[in-house]
Amino acid sequence: MKKHIPNTITCCNLISGCIATYWAFNSEYELALLFIVIGAVFDFFDGMTARLLHVSSPIGKELDSLADDITFGFAPSAIIFSWLSGYHFHELPSPIVFLMPFTAFIMAAFSALRLAKFNLDERQSMGFIGLPTPANALFWGSLIVGAGPFLASSPIYIYGTIAVMLLFSYLLIAELPMFALKFKTWGWKGNEVKYIFLLTCIPLLIIFKVSGLAIIIAWYALLSVCTQRH
Repeated sequence: MKKHIPNTITCCNLISGCIATYWAFNSEYELALLFIVIGAVFDFFDGMTARLLHVSSPIGKELDSLADDITFGFAPSAIIFSWLSGYHFHELPSPIVFLMPFTAFIMAAFSALRLAKFNLDERQSMGFIGLPTPANALFWGSLIVGAGPFLASSPIYIYGTIAVMLLFSYLLIAELPMFALKFKTWGWKGNEVKYIFLLTCIPLLIIFKVSGLAIIIAWYALLSVCTQRH
């Protein structure tokens, strides 16, 4: 019985992603973000449960990636697609106007590429190579919920958002080391970047509310880049 528990939790992640996608296509972005967050909670506990119960398996690993691509790849792409569909792109020829919202699904493809690469990459025991898919999904969900109407107010912001979406798609598969919130020791030395990141998260959430989550994830990516340069 216990060997099925982690996979059941993973399936709950996948179902959460399906529900998030449903709400995304109905332009209920707050509910879509809520179910992405619920999926992230399930994603956190499935691996932990497998380790605690000593029932890790190749099937569980593959199932986890499939679930993650729905919840953290397809669902946020559906949010962007739905949001872009509400903008008419008057400045573009008609055939391109129809195609523009579909650019959102480029991110779903790159999320799948990242997850496939992650399964084969054994360098990520204490950190990540490239932007993790849950972070990417939470960025886009919180950005559209918190700042969607503002971003839709100008063509410059719309095209800027598409450009950032393409940048984040690249970051998913980039050979860029990013830190994980894993601690070998609890002291300051060696954990400076992690503590600085955690300490800045609280005021950002208080000041910017939902949009603060998107700012936090952008800050995480920037901090990772700056750390690697030094």
